[in-house]
Amino acid sequence: MSEMNMQETWEKVEAIYEEGTVLDLKVEGIVNAGVIVYVEGIRGFIPISQLSTKYVEDTNPYLHKMVQAKIIEVSEEEKRLILSVREVEKMKAEAERQAKIEAFKPGSIVDGKVESIQKYGAFVDLGDHISGLVHISQFSERRIKSAAEVVSVGQKVKVRILNVKDGKISLSMKGLLEGEEVEPDVKEYKAEGEASTSLADLLSGIQL
Repeated sequence: MSEMNMQETWEKVEAIYEEGTVLDLKVEGIVNAGVIVYVEGIRGFIPISQLSTKYVEDTNPYLHKMVQAKIIEVSEEEKRLILSVREVEKMKAEAERQAKIEAFKPGSIVDGKVESIQKYGAFVDLGDHISGLVHISQFSERRIKSAAEVVSVGQKVKVRILNVKDGKISLSMKGLLEGEEVEPDVKEYKAEGEASTSLADLLSGIQL
């Protein structure tokens, strides 16, 4: 490859880095501290710490396997190209988490379990590693000083989805802790924007 073509190739790799593109790559070699892949013919390195979100002890099983990775460092001057599989896994996990959160509809009543009690309220586990916050003002019509007055950690409860915004779920227990029959009132609890984002929609934001 001529010097001019090599420069163009590095510029292309730099553009891939800037765009955050996820690449499908084949592991071509194994070294002590990671694995070797090639991007547009340029030798790239994936450190063992960047091979997965989980601990990787042996890199040999990766040889000749396909991985999805993104460039995290590129330097033409130093002829350095570093990639990460771990970052792609984190992006996918976050997209899946957001899809699960957006599936909760304002106004609906769901089951949960009190996860922790804080000065400002309590966090409720809604299942599948998703939690929501019941602010101290959303426990009862009567004023309380602490969530501990009405709930305890580990207690199973029913909560109403108040809002889903910026990856956070706001909850209410008003009318539910007292055992009152409460019909969901979606009009009263309007989410800002549509809460219908699907996993496919979120993953589509990741450039492949």
